[in-house]
Amino acid sequence: MSEKELGERIEVLEARLMFQEATIETLNATVTAQWQEIDALKRRVMALSEQIAEAEADAPAPANDRPPHY
Repeated sequence: MSEKELGERIEVLEARLMFQEATIETLNATVTAQWQEIDALKRRVMALSEQIAEAEADAPAPANDRPPHY
């Protein structure tokens, strides 16, 4: 293989490597953003669960009275 062909192959490999590095950085940023959103959603679900539990605890017990039509 000639020196020119080796140089061309190296250039192609370097270009691929640069593209892969850019892709990895983009994927990393995307995954990081998704984890941040997941964490925020988990906190929101926990807060809503607590609100529901509090509302259920504060709700009056259902009356066992017969409806008026009986």
